[in-house]
Amino acid sequence: MITTSLKRFYDPTFVVNEQYKDSLPDLQNGPASSIEGADVPIQQVGISNFKMPLKYPTPSGELLTLETSVDGYVGLDAGKKGINMGRIMRTFYKFKDDVFHPDKLEEVLRAYKDDLESHTAFLQLSYNYPMVMKSLRSENEGYQYYRVAIEGKMDEYDRFTSFVHLDFEYSSACPCSYELAEHARETRDVAAIPHSQRSVANVTVQMNQEMFVDELVHLCREALKTETQVIVKREDEQAFAEMNGAYQKFVEDAARLLYEVLDDEMRIKDFVVRCAHLESLHSHDAVSRICKGMPNGLR
Repeated sequence: MITTSLKRFYDPTFVVNEQYKDSLPDLQNGPASSIEGADVPIQQVGISNFKMPLKYPTPSGELLTLETSVDGYVGLDAGKKGINMGRIMRTFYKFKDDVFHPDKLEEVLRAYKDDLESHTAFLQLSYNYPMVMKSLRSENEGYQYYRVAIEGKMDEYDRFTSFVHLDFEYSSACPCSYELAEHARETRDVAAIPHSQRSVANVTVQMNQEMFVDELVHLCREALKTETQVIVKREDEQAFAEMNGAYQKFVEDAARLLYEVLDDEMRIKDFVVRCAHLESLHSHDAVSRICKGMPNGLR
């Protein structure tokens, strides 16, 4: 039954004092008997996808302020009902004016462990990183955006590890299709076009030494050659067709090409790559996955 004597309005003048705050119910810190389900540890509890404008460094020394999606988690011990979700955000906001890079995450994670009294912590910042890309033959240029995430973990022994994730889009022309198209022209004088498709390499690296996002992008360009373009005129489109003809690749070729450049970079400790060719011939994708192969490393 609803009590009709209750006030049904919001009072903006009401002031909260310490005594009132202490009187508020706190289910989160309730007794272990209030736990639902198995009373076991949970590896990650927190909040995902809260948005903030954060600063990131560039090779030129300029700082870019980019909209960032933040995921923050801590471990929850057995016997505990929950964590203070709001503290995840409040702790992160202490760093809102800082410049973010993979090693910076260590400082935030230590604050998470202290503020939430947790043994472990996890943080990931996801954003779109812009780089100016020149057209292949015309005098145009435009912004290419790269989906990037920097991730940090801290275990119960305060051991910190960080990773950078990059999505790199490129075109893949099928060598088999090229040969079949050439065969049709040569033997039957029939026009045929080999198939190519937009493709994506999901690259995850663990660093020995920090690198700029720009440098990781350049490694992918060096390996695959056929990055998708921004502004294209006719001469650029022709150049792109020539480039695809010169650098044809199966999905397994793409994986090995990336392995070669990443393995040669001394600043990269470990890596894993997933290449997906979003087939224009098939209704399914072609996929390859390759890792550096370190014991207990990325897979």
